[in-house]
Amino acid sequence: MISLWIIIPLARRRLGPRSTLSLRTRSRTKRTRMIEMVSHGQATIEVSLKHSGSLFMYAGHVGGAYAKNSFGNIYTAVGVFVLGRMFHEAWGKEAPRMQTEFNEFLERNRVCISMELVTAVLGDHGQRPKDDYVVVTAVTELGHGKPKFYSTPELIAFCRKWRLPTNYVWLFSTRKSAASFFAAYDALCEEGTATPVCRALDEVADISVPGSKDHTKVQGEILEGLVARIVSRDSSVHMENVLRDFPPPPSDRVDHDLGPSLREICAANRSDEKQQIKALLDKVGTSMCPHQSDWFGSGEVGVNSRNADRSVLSKFLLAHPTDYATMKLQEMVRLMRQRHFPAAFKCYYNFHKIDCVSKDDLYYKMVIHVHSDSVFRRYQQEMRRNQGLWPLYRGFFVDINVFKVNKEKAAELTKDSYSLLKSINSASDSNSLETDGLADEDANLMVKLKFLTYKLRTFLIRNGLSVLFKDGPSAYKTYYLRQMKNWGTSSNKQRELSKMLDEWAVYIRRKYGNKQLSSSTYLNEAEPFLEQYAKRSPENQVLVGSAGNLVRAENFLAIILGDRDEEGDLQPEKEVSPVSPAPAARDVVPKDEGLIIFFPGIPGCAKSALCKEILSTPGGLGDNRPLHSLMGDLIKGRYWQKVADERKKKPYAITLADKNAPNEEVWRQIEDMCRSTQASAIPVVPESEGTDSNPFSLDALAVFIFRVLQRDNHPGNLDKASPNAGYVLLMFYHLYDGKNRREFESELYERFGSLVKMPLLKPDRDSLPDPVKTILEEGTSLFRLHQNKHGRLEPSKGSYAKEWARWEKRLREVLFGNADHLNAIQVPFDFAVKRVLEQLKDVAKGEHKTPDSEKRKFGNIVFAAVTLPPVEIVSLLDKLAKDSKAKDFLQETNMENNLKKVHVTLAHKRSHGVAAVASYGIHLQQEVPVEFTALYFSDKTAALEVRLGSVDGENISSKNEWPHATIWTAPGVPPKEANTLPQLVSEGKATRLAIDPPVTIPGVLNFY
Repeated sequence: MISLWIIIPLARRRLGPRSTLSLRTRSRTKRTRMIEMVSHGQATIEVSLKHSGSLFMYAGHVGGAYAKNSFGNIYTAVGVFVLGRMFHEAWGKEAPRMQTEFNEFLERNRVCISMELVTAVLGDHGQRPKDDYVVVTAVTELGHGKPKFYSTPELIAFCRKWRLPTNYVWLFSTRKSAASFFAAYDALCEEGTATPVCRALDEVADISVPGSKDHTKVQGEILEGLVARIVSRDSSVHMENVLRDFPPPPSDRVDHDLGPSLREICAANRSDEKQQIKALLDKVGTSMCPHQSDWFGSGEVGVNSRNADRSVLSKFLLAHPTDYATMKLQEMVRLMRQRHFPAAFKCYYNFHKIDCVSKDDLYYKMVIHVHSDSVFRRYQQEMRRNQGLWPLYRGFFVDINVFKVNKEKAAELTKDSYSLLKSINSASDSNSLETDGLADEDANLMVKLKFLTYKLRTFLIRNGLSVLFKDGPSAYKTYYLRQMKNWGTSSNKQRELSKMLDEWAVYIRRKYGNKQLSSSTYLNEAEPFLEQYAKRSPENQVLVGSAGNLVRAENFLAIILGDRDEEGDLQPEKEVSPVSPAPAARDVVPKDEGLIIFFPGIPGCAKSALCKEILSTPGGLGDNRPLHSLMGDLIKGRYWQKVADERKKKPYAITLADKNAPNEEVWRQIEDMCRSTQASAIPVVPESEGTDSNPFSLDALAVFIFRVLQRDNHPGNLDKASPNAGYVLLMFYHLYDGKNRREFESELYERFGSLVKMPLLKPDRDSLPDPVKTILEEGTSLFRLHQNKHGRLEPSKGSYAKEWARWEKRLREVLFGNADHLNAIQVPFDFAVKRVLEQLKDVAKGEHKTPDSEKRKFGNIVFAAVTLPPVEIVSLLDKLAKDSKAKDFLQETNMENNLKKVHVTLAHKRSHGVAAVASYGIHLQQEVPVEFTALYFSDKTAALEVRLGSVDGENISSKNEWPHATIWTAPGVPPKEANTLPQLVSEGKATRLAIDPPVTIPGVLNFY
C-alpha cells in the first residue's frame, strides 16, 4: 500500500505595522479599550514607528526571499541585496561567515524574518529615502507546532545578536502614559514629522528604545505613522532585561569596503529587469545567495516553467499529513475553500529541490494570497468556533514536499504524527493567550495612526494623479476634499491644503498637459513644488512638514516589467475612486445640481413599486427639479450608460435608477456620473440586520424570494413562471458576500455622504421557521458548488441540474407553506414608502444628518484647558459688579462673546511642547474644581485669577506662570495679552480686585 505524505518546513506572516489580524473595530473604540486594559493592569501598549517601504520576508537562502504575495522578482532581489549589505556594514570582513551562519540558523530552526524594505529604487512613497535599508519588524519560528512570533523584547535580542536593524519602540504601562500617548498623537497628527514625534514619545513613554537606524538620517523627516498594539503586561520587565543583557552592537560602521551601492548597481544595469536582478545577486555574493534558482530557474528548467498545475492543491488536500503543521494547514485550506473565502492557493515548483525531484518525491512552494481584508475577520469568527484552528496570516508562503512511502513506513509515520499531535495539543493548552489574561479580541487590538504630512504626499498628491489627469481639476478637488473629510481633518488644515492642492493641480497640468505624471516618480515634481511653497511662509512650512534635498532617482530606478506593484504577480492596485462631494456640516443636495437615487438591493426588495410611489407623490421631493425613472427591466443594453446619457441631457433632474446596484463596480460608475454631471447620489437600501458576512439576513432573503414567486408577468421575466427564480435571487444575494451590515452601510456613507433605509421587517417578529432556514441554507450550499464548478452557467445546463430542479420545487413548497409567517413579519408597504419619502425630502432640504460613522474627529490638538460654564461666570461677575470700580468697567465692557469660550489654559503646544499638552490626557473630560481669587482688568483686557483643584487625588496645575481665565479683550488685542496683567497691576496700569472669600466653579478638562 502506498500513502501520500506532505511536509511543511516553514510559514510566515507579517506582524506589527502590517498585521491585519486585529478585529476591525472602530479606531476610537480601540483606543478607549486599550487605555482601559492598561489602567486595569491587564496589558501594555507598545508603539512602533512605521517606516515607509515594502514588505520583505527572508527565511534563509533555501527557505527563500518573498515580497507581499510573490517571489523571484526585482523586489526580492533588492531585498536580498540590502539585507546582505546590512551584514557588511555591521560585520565588515566577517560578513560572509556571518551570512552563511545566519542562513543556516534560519533554515535549521525554520525561522523567517519580516522586514520593512526602504529604498529609492522601487518607486516613491511619502519621501524618497536618503539611504537604502531594512528594519526587522517580526520574527517567526515554526518549530513543530503553531508558528511562534517573537515578542518585541525577543526580537530585539535576536537582532542584536546578529546585528540586524531594529525599529523604534515605546512602551506605555500606566493609564497616564497611555492616555498621554494618544493625546500626543492627536496634537501632532496634522503636522508631525520624525523629530518632534520621536521627541514627544520619548518624553511621555515609560520605556523608549531608539531604532538602529535614525529615521531622519536614512529616510528623512516625513513620517508615515505609528502602530500601537496591545502586548503582555510583563513586556516592560522583559524589555528592561533584554536591554540590560543585550547591549546595542557597535554604532560605527566597520572599516570595510562595501563595494558598489544598490543605486550604483541599478544605474549601471539599465537594459532590463533580469539584468538588474542578476547584477544585484552577483554583487551580494555566494555566502548570501549561493545560487539564483528562484529568479532564473535551475539548469534547463527556466523560471517561466515554475508554475505547477492545479492538481497539486487537490493532492495536498487528499494526502495524509506526516506532521502537525501539515495537518493544520490542510484544515485551514479546506475551511477557506468550503466557505468560499476570496483567496488563491498558487503552487510553484521549488527549484532549490530540483535535484531531489522524482515521480515519488515532489517539492513545491505554495502562496496563500488573501484577496480581501474581510476574509481575516470572517476567518477569526471561525477560530472562535474552532479553538484549534490555525491562524490565517497575510504574507503566507509554504514549502510542500509530496512523497510516497511503503505501507510499513506509512504506519510508522502515522504513529509518530499522532504522538506529536498529542504532545503539541497539551503544550498549546498550557500556552494559551489566557496565561496573559487577554481574550483573543484584546490580544489582537491594534491601531494604525498616520500623519497628514505623509498622507498629503501619498493619498492627496500621488493617488490623486489619475483623477486630476483623467477627470480634471474639479473632480480632483472633489476627491481630495472627500479624503480629508473622511480623515476628520480640521477645517483650518482643509482650507490651507485646498489652496495648495489647487495650485499644484494648475502647476502640474500646465507642465504635463494631458500626459499623466508617473506615480512611481511623482516626487520628481511634487518635492520641488512643495519646497518652493514652504518657503513662502512659516505656516506653509508647517503645512508641508519638510521638503527639499530631493534625491534624484531617474538613473537608478529599478526596472519593473509589466508595471507590477510590490506583489509582483498581481495587476497594479487600482487608484481610490473619487467620491461625490458632500458638505462637511450636513448632507444637503444643492438645488443647482442633479440627484441620482439608486438601490443597492436584491430583486423583490420593492424598488420598482417604491419608484412608482415617488413619481406619483404630489410635489415630488419638495423642490422644482424634474423627476424621472429609468426601469432596468425595460432598457436593453448597458443600463448605467443609458442613465449617464440621460443625466447629460438633464443634469439638474432627479433620476430614479430603478435597477439593483449590488457591487462596487456599479457604485464607481455612479460616482463617475456624479462628477461628470454635477450630481449627488443617495443609496436607498432595505433595512436588515445582516449576517456575519452579508448585509442581508436570511429573513430578508426569504421575503425577497417569496415576493418574486408571487409576481405575474414581470417585465424582466423574474416571476413565479421563472424556473430558476430561487437561483437568481441567490446569485444576487452572494454578490454582497464579504461585508457585514455595518461595513456595507459604512462604505455607502463614505462614498455618497448619506443613506436612506427602507423599512422591511418588523423588529418584534418571530424567528424564521426551521424549514425556511434549512431550504435557504441548502440553496446556498448548492449555489457555491455550482459556482465553483460552472461559474455563471445557467443551473439547468450544469452537472447539478437535477439538484437545482428539486430544490426550486421544494423552495416553493416551503415558502408557500410558511406564507402566513412571511406575510406577518413584513412592515406595511405604505409605511415603508412614507419613511423613505421623509428621508429623501430631508436629504434634499438638508435636514437629514448622516449618522456618525465614528471616524476620528479629534482634530489637531493645540492646547489643553479647563472649560468653564459661561452662566456661572456671568453670575460671578454680577456679584463683583457691586464694587464701584468693577461696576463701571463691567458695565462699559461687552463680554458676551468672550464668555462663550471662557477657559483656563493648562498648556499650549507652541509654548510648552507636545508632551506637556499630552500629559493632561489622563484627565480628559473630567471635572476640575476652579477657585477664583481675583479680577484683573485694564483698558485692553480682563481676566480672572484662578487656583486649580485636583482630580482623583492628583493636583491639576497650569504650565502658565500666572493661571487665569481671560474674559475680555479690546478689539484687535490678542488673548495672550492677559498674561501681562499682573505686571501692569504692579506698574499701576491695571486694577486687581480680590475675591474674598474665593468662589469655586467646576470646569471640564478638554483639548482644543
